Amino acid sequence: MSEFKPKPLKTVDMEGFSRRQLEEHHGVLYTGYVNKLNEIRRLQKEVDHSKANQTYSDLRALKIEETFALNGIILHEYYFDNIGGQGGRAFGRALELIERDFGSYENWETDFKATGLAVRGWVVLAYDPYDGRLHNFGSDSHNLGPIWNATPVLVLDTYEHAYMIDYGVKRAPYIDAFMKVIDWDAVNRRLAAL
Repeated sequence: MSEFKPKPLKTVDMEGFSRRQLEEHHGVLYTGYVNKLNEIRRLQKEVDHSKANQTYSDLRALKIEETFALNGIILHEYYFDNIGGQGGRAFGRALELIERDFGSYENWETDFKATGLAVRGWVVLAYDPYDGRLHNFGSDSHNLGPIWNATPVLVLDTYEHAYMIDYGVKRAPYIDAFMKVIDWDAVNRRLAAL
């Protein structure tokens, strides 16, 4: 099994995001998830399977933390890929589906931003194949709350590490800044791949 490698940051020049904020978030935190996943997968090769137990065992800990690290990688890769754009109102297929599934762009934006204030970890605009619609899902942790088989198309990181350097504990202005740098081309590419 080959080791994961961090993907490069698309840009460090974004309105509302300092270079330091982006470099700490990407270069330290995201890269840390990549390194930790590689370590977990190395340890899984050596774990004593005969001691597996649902209350506690080394295997249980490795399996649970594998999902945390891997989802941390995946969500951060979506997040970093969907920022660095011009922001503003969605366009193309994204706007078409947002209007269909939320009634209007404004209804979606209100729900997306409010979800960002309501959860501790992530807001994920995702396509759910079970009902064929877009939903704003909220999650308090990388490995809690994902909807199986739903495909993320826009990801917002609401953990404090995503904005603390630039905004302190003020999440609302960070979310406003995020909305100004959404890369709707990236969102539309994800929708086209469905």
